Amino acid sequence: MTLLNAIVQGILLGGLYALFATGLSLVFGVMRLVNLAHGDFAVLAAYAALLLVQGWDMPVLLSLVIVVPGMALLGYVIHRSLLQRTVQPSPLPALLVTFGLSIMMQNLLLEWFSADQHRLNLGTFETASLPMMSGLTIGYLPLLVFVVAVASLGALSIFLRRTMSGRVMRATSDDQEAAQLAGVDNRHVYAVAIAIAIATVGLAGVFSGIGTNFSPSSGPILLIFAFEAVIIGGLGSLWGTLLGGIVLGVAQNIGAWIDPTQQVLVGHLVFLLVLALRPSGLLRKGALS
Repeated sequence: MTLLNAIVQGILLGGLYALFATGLSLVFGVMRLVNLAHGDFAVLAAYAALLLVQGWDMPVLLSLVIVVPGMALLGYVIHRSLLQRTVQPSPLPALLVTFGLSIMMQNLLLEWFSADQHRLNLGTFETASLPMMSGLTIGYLPLLVFVVAVASLGALSIFLRRTMSGRVMRATSDDQEAAQLAGVDNRHVYAVAIAIAIATVGLAGVFSGIGTNFSPSSGPILLIFAFEAVIIGGLGSLWGTLLGGIVLGVAQNIGAWIDPTQQVLVGHLVFLLVLALRPSGLLRKGALS
């Protein structure tokens, strides 16, 4: 792998990390809540797609039509029935509840599917690539994921800026009490934010399950990658998650180009460097920018 190829593949990998990070950034921007079960919802979505593929012989990409809305509905129900009780000035209740939810989901998946690793099979599309020049190829699957990530961020940005529901969500993010006085039902707004977040991370989970193996314990590492992308890009900055994902992906791929055993470590070091030099992130502009 040439350095140029490593950078290009890292940019494409950044699209997947941005998908993982979008929901985390949105929920923090709206509710100031960090969901420690975020990565486990991605794994849950991958297992849901696996059940549809194996049980109904459904194509992997077609399973997204069921998995993504199903994850959104699950997110809405979980917030109204559980997370709403944790909406307090202190972040501790939400951290404890989502940590417990993460442990519960991991153990349920372990009980239902065992500790064996699984992978979603997309056939020859997984390995098919477009040769660009000497030493540089672009895989169709990473390119698809990157396009989906940009499209998802664009659609979410339009939703937040051009629709009444989106403007209400931004108003609630800016001043919860003022929004309540104006007649906004914060419980519904927060539940919609959680639903969107779980839907996007479910989309990322299925795409990740195509590219790599997954197991019930895969959630925490996915949470770390999403958290690093959010911090690098800037808390509350949606497009910052794309930049943060790209920076993280490029760093990891350059690390792999230098030494395959140091791929993840280099990404962590870049995260720590950004955290030390610019704690607010690269594109911090305010809530839901």
